Formats: sequence, structure tokens, C-alpha cells
Amino acid sequence: MNEAQQLPRPEYPRPQLVREAWMNLNGTWEFEFDDNRVGDGEQWGSGLKSFTRTIQVPFAYQSELSSIGETGFHDLVWYRRVVTIPADWSGQSIILHFGAVDYAATVWVNGKRVAFHEGGHTPFQADITAALVPDQNVIVVRAEDFSRDVTLPRGKQYWKEDSASIFYTRTTGIWQTVWLEPLHKVHIAKLKFKPDIDKNEIEIRTFLNEVPAAGSKLEARIDIRFKDEYTTSTTFAIHHREETRAVRLHDFNDHGLGRWWSPHKPNLYDITVTLYDNGKQVDHVESYFGMRKISVEAGQVMLNNRVFFQRLVLDQGYFPEGILTAPTDEALRKDIELAKAMGFNGARKHQKIEDPRFLYWADKLGYIVWGEMANAYQYSEDYVRKVTQEWQEAIERDYNHPCIVTWVPINESWGVPNILVDKRQQQHTLAMYHLTKSLDDTRLVVSNDGWEQMDSDLVTIHDYAWRRDDLTERYSTLEKTIGGKPHRRELLVGGTVYKGQPILVTEFGGIAFKKSHWEGWGYSGAENEEDFVQKLSDVVEPFLQSPHVQGICYTQLTDVEQEINGLLTYDREPKAPLEKIKQIIAGPVKY
Repeated sequence: MNEAQQLPRPEYPRPQLVREAWMNLNGTWEFEFDDNRVGDGEQWGSGLKSFTRTIQVPFAYQSELSSIGETGFHDLVWYRRVVTIPADWSGQSIILHFGAVDYAATVWVNGKRVAFHEGGHTPFQADITAALVPDQNVIVVRAEDFSRDVTLPRGKQYWKEDSASIFYTRTTGIWQTVWLEPLHKVHIAKLKFKPDIDKNEIEIRTFLNEVPAAGSKLEARIDIRFKDEYTTSTTFAIHHREETRAVRLHDFNDHGLGRWWSPHKPNLYDITVTLYDNGKQVDHVESYFGMRKISVEAGQVMLNNRVFFQRLVLDQGYFPEGILTAPTDEALRKDIELAKAMGFNGARKHQKIEDPRFLYWADKLGYIVWGEMANAYQYSEDYVRKVTQEWQEAIERDYNHPCIVTWVPINESWGVPNILVDKRQQQHTLAMYHLTKSLDDTRLVVSNDGWEQMDSDLVTIHDYAWRRDDLTERYSTLEKTIGGKPHRRELLVGGTVYKGQPILVTEFGGIAFKKSHWEGWGYSGAENEEDFVQKLSDVVEPFLQSPHVQGICYTQLTDVEQEINGLLTYDREPKAPLEKIKQIIAGPVKY
């Protein structure tokens, strides 16, 4: 059962592991600021106290859509909601899910603490069955942010009260969907898919929530379809918490006739996994996967064993009414459709671990994504612990999305500002690179996007120069490209040498053009639409013409708060006809 259609953000929040029975808890919650920090002493977690305000979940209190819209510092906030568990869920385990709560969350149900989680961008869950009572149940959430802590992984959220420069309004508390689902005591906790297009196989790893009991007779059935066409199925006994099966797909997959995933043909296979206990069905999940391969061969980026030029746009994922939370699922889809209409084949999601629904639409529509960690700004041992933990959770959450082709754990030396001379910070960056590779050997990893890189699968450069002649000269030869120092930064540090990796310019442009009521800035400026189009051409074409640049990422998709350097306004209105922009971004075809 699901009454979510009447709620904000009603869509199913976890597109890679779908079950039929669930309850959306978005909507009106009681809410309270706790600026005097009295809630713990007064035991607000007991659920006995009603709060004086209301908020619309899943929107942070700073946003307009929350119905509060206050942007001042309130680092400790509380939520309260009364729920009734459906009668037909009786006898099952009840799991409470949070898509994301910024930054540290403690959760009680009927006064019993059921969860604690650190990390503002990643999901967590709790089995609340033992805490439930008949009829009404009270959920209380204590969310604590640390707005002024610059060692906290926070992305673009500013540590001062008013947005300025490249930093924006903070997000405190719940900002992604909250929901419940009923599960059998033994159930599928997660699935992991590893495609191998060279063998035409998909490796499927199933994970149970617990080790099977001695003497249990568990079986899993996997059914795979392509566009409603039956492909294959397999059934196997489950003896361990994790089981792995490699399934061969008997498809013809080359010469443009096959079923591989790409931006041009975003082919997806549908998969269902059904769990049986002594012949009785106890769990059933739906998912999907894409057969695709990203690799580097002989110094060139390859997608599905073909040379692939990446035309990316920097996408910060901010919205005027919802800040980090898109107002609707359709808004996420629209951003991708607008980008594709402008000639881009993907995005670098900048300083934000994006809503899984965005990744779902990228999978469906054919749009590659660089997944990037929300960084801190200063280094400390506590920062290392926090960023490492949350980054692992992000990779775990998003591993199955075929759209993601590159991981970016660190951007522009954020969190490691002294990496040029500090060997600890160099080792941390190197460790994040190798940690990422140890968790996912199917994707490329950029150790420190933009400059001051240690080992990295790609060499990436940020360059906001705007004169065509300067850019043409700088990227005319390999020596000049590698030896250049845009923004007076070394490209490689710590004794790292260039090893022939593909070179991409992953931030450039940022042309300011005011075409709305928003005031702001950019890295260069345009006076009118004609001037804007010409300046866009001036910064894009030198990279497309360079024999050494294998991909670009234009800054940026939309204006954001005080920045007016987007191709679209903050309200997603194009600053020039989409076709004119596409002529510049999409051509000439390099390969």
C-alpha cells in the first residue's frame, strides 16, 4: 500500500532495489529549532513532547518548499511524526529508511533509540520492529549540523551566514525521502551488478541481511528481460550471506545492433530476484542493469571498446525552491533533457552526492555521470575518518548505476589545501584513489580533480582563461598542455609524473550573462545574447580542436544563487537557443 501520490516527492526513492509494499513518510512533520540545546536534557527523543512548528519533509528548513525558509544558523533541529503501521504488515520486520540527513542524525521510535548516522549525503536505515506498539507510533529525529566546521564534508554549503563567492545556502536536517517498508525476517539486503561486455556476462551478487540459519532451505531465482523480451533465468541455493552468479547473455552486441548501454543507446536489462524459504516466497525485488565498459586503452578513454569523447557540463544540483532537494522528480529529468538538448553527453555532479532518482533518469535517458564527493575545506584526522566513511557509503549506494563512469573523491585540493608540500595530505589523496579502486575496479578514478594530482586514471585540468588565442596556444602541444599552470597551480605533485593518461579539461568557461532578476558574477562576462554565444564558442572550440584534450566539462549548467555563469538561468530558462549552444558543444565531432 502507498498513499505517496498526495505527498511531496512521491516517487519510489530507491530505483535500484524496488519492492511493491512501502510507505512514504514525506509531508508534514512537527519541527523545532533547538538553539539553546535543551532537547537532550528534556528528553525530546521520548516522543512525549509535541513541537511548535511544522515542516514539509524532505525539504530542509532553509528552503522555500519546507514552508519555513529561514537561512540563519540553527544547527540542532528536531522532527516528530506519528505513524500507524498497516495491519497487513503484521508479523514482518519494519524498516525505516532515510535518503539523507545533514549531518548527524539520531532516531527514536516510541522513545527507543533505533539509529545514529553521520554523513550528510548518504542513506541509512533501522529495523524498528522491536520498538513498535499497536496503533500509533512516534518517530523522533534529532539532526545536528556543524555549519562553521570547515573540516566537515559539506560540498558547497557555506560556513558563513550569507552565500558568497562559490558557496551557497546550507542544508540542515532531512533533505531526501523518508520511508518505511515491511520485510521478511530474512530478506535481500542489496544486489551488486558487474557487467563484462567482453564475455557478454553479468556478475550478480546477492546479499542477505543475515547469515542463513543452519538447516534453512533458501533459494533465489533470477529472471532477466530486455524490453519485455525474456532473456534468461537461473535458480540457485543460498548457503551464505553473499552468493555470486555469472550469467551469460546470449545477445549480439556490436556493430550498432546490440544491447550495450551508451548515451546514444541507453539499453537497460530488467532483473527480478525472488527469494524462497522452504519453497515459500519471502522476498521479491526489481532492479535493472546496463552492459557497458569504461576503460583507458593506449592513452585513450574508451566506452564499450570504442574511443569516447566526453562533453560534460558541471552540474551543482541546486534548485531555487529546494536548495539541494529537487522540487519534483520531473525537475531532475528536465535537467538531463536540457543538457542533452545542448549537446552534452553527461555531467560532472559537482560537490554533491546526487539523489538516486537523478541517477535513475541518467541511466534511462543515456547520460554519463562523474560521481563526486562533497568535500571539506581543511585537513584533520577527524576529517579523514568522516570523508572516508561517507565516500565508501556513496560508492556502495551508487555502484549499480551504469551512467556513472568516473569517481572523483577530491576536487581542487579541498580538504587537502597544503597538498603541494604536506606529505600527509599527499598520502591521503593517494589513499582515497586506491580506496576507490579497491571498492570499484570497473570505473575510472580522478584523485584530485583540477590540479595537484597524485596517481590518477585521468589527468584533469581546470582552466578559466577566456581568450580564444590563449587557449589555442596553451593546448596546442602536449608539452604546453602538461606544463601549463592555470591558476598558478602545479598539475602533478608529490613526485608524480605524467604517464600518458588521457587529458580532460574538467572546468572552464563560467561566462556570466544576466538574463533573469538574479544578480551575480562569472569568470568572464557577456553583454548580450550574441556576445554570449561568441564567447561560448571562444572557450569551447580551442579544446575541441586540441589534439591532446579528450574531454571537456563546461561550467556550468545553471546559475546558482549569486553565480550567473550558467547556460540556463536558475529557473532553467536557456540564455540562448538550445540549438545554437548545441552547435558549439557537439561539433566538430572529434572521433
